[in-house]
Amino acid sequence: MMARVHVIGAGLAGLSAAVELADRFEVALYEAAPQAGGRCRSYFDATLGMTIDNGNHLLLSGNSASLDYARKTGGSDKLSIAEEAGFDFCDLEQKTRWRLRPNAGKLPWWILMPDRRLPGTAGLDYMALAKLLFAKPGQTLRPFLGSGDMARRLWDPIFVSALNTAPEEASATLAATIVRETFARGGDACRPVVADGLSAAFVDPALDFLRGKGARVKFGAKLRGLAFEGGRVAALDFGEETVALDAEDRVVLAVTAPVAAELLPGLSAPNEFRSIVNAHFAFPAPKDMPLLTGVIGGWSEWVFAFPDRLSVTISAAERFLATPREELASRIWDEVQRVAGVSAPLPVWQIIKEKRATFAATPAQDALRPGPATDWKNLFLAGDFTQTGLPSTIEGAVRSGLSAAALVLA
Repeated sequence: MMARVHVIGAGLAGLSAAVELADRFEVALYEAAPQAGGRCRSYFDATLGMTIDNGNHLLLSGNSASLDYARKTGGSDKLSIAEEAGFDFCDLEQKTRWRLRPNAGKLPWWILMPDRRLPGTAGLDYMALAKLLFAKPGQTLRPFLGSGDMARRLWDPIFVSALNTAPEEASATLAATIVRETFARGGDACRPVVADGLSAAFVDPALDFLRGKGARVKFGAKLRGLAFEGGRVAALDFGEETVALDAEDRVVLAVTAPVAAELLPGLSAPNEFRSIVNAHFAFPAPKDMPLLTGVIGGWSEWVFAFPDRLSVTISAAERFLATPREELASRIWDEVQRVAGVSAPLPVWQIIKEKRATFAATPAQDALRPGPATDWKNLFLAGDFTQTGLPSTIEGAVRSGLSAAALVLA
């Protein structure tokens, strides 16, 4: 009989680990919620009368682990990859628009072309990215970006969305990893990748893949505790059920940082978090509207144009948590109309406030992130809060699952 791996948590980290191990082990996947995916999933919203994603997530073509995962599970046909790198911006204060267009190759000649860069800037202004590659642990991002007009109109929108943390406190080394894997590799690594439903691309195909391999998937199974014996996990306590582990069984704990810290007292893990606010409007996007538009000078930060709706994401959104939902919807819709070039009454809307969306991507919190190995020889950690070198992203979650799986295989 094959040895068994018990994967606790069916977010992308747990799914990634389970998929990687399914050919070599008997996999049992447990999830406390009624569905898989964690923050990366789709659901039917009764208010809007449509299926939406639990947050707007953007991948780039340089996110190789995520794309490989989608190909392996069969979800890649639900991903659309842009033919070229291009990022549209709209400055509501200055009433201007522009498009950032990195060239395909690694040699960044695009910064010498006025029609490819931020208007009013010169090629040397982009050296901030090169300097960022040499950031050291403990350094924050703001000194690298500066605080001038270029930071306000370009760098801040990009890095706040990537790190979900203000540049004044964000880790420069985490930002450097993003640059190293995207902009530093040229436009071929910066092409936007959009899912036709997060569940359709990343969750449902993975579950089908695992079940096809004979994996056992159980929802509504909240892990209450772990029993240890002889330097290993001996049993899993799910309350009404206790699962005893055989000598060769392994465990991948792919839960959130607070849950991991509760289950493993003394575990070093991030304990500060940042918020995200998403707004959805049941209003079809104009046909000529870019899929993604960065917004400068407003509450909105990024507007996503979908066939059936317009959606807005605001990162590092602590300042809006106490704002009434109706006020948020009204103000954001006013901005969306200007970005989309439409004029219409406030449509049916939905506001989603995620108070603890990601860990705070600060140097101090980054230093608290654990690796995949633990003090117990058959227990391994996965989750975007573990030390992946990336902030809390889809790519980081998938990589964490691969790292845990590599230790299981070893």
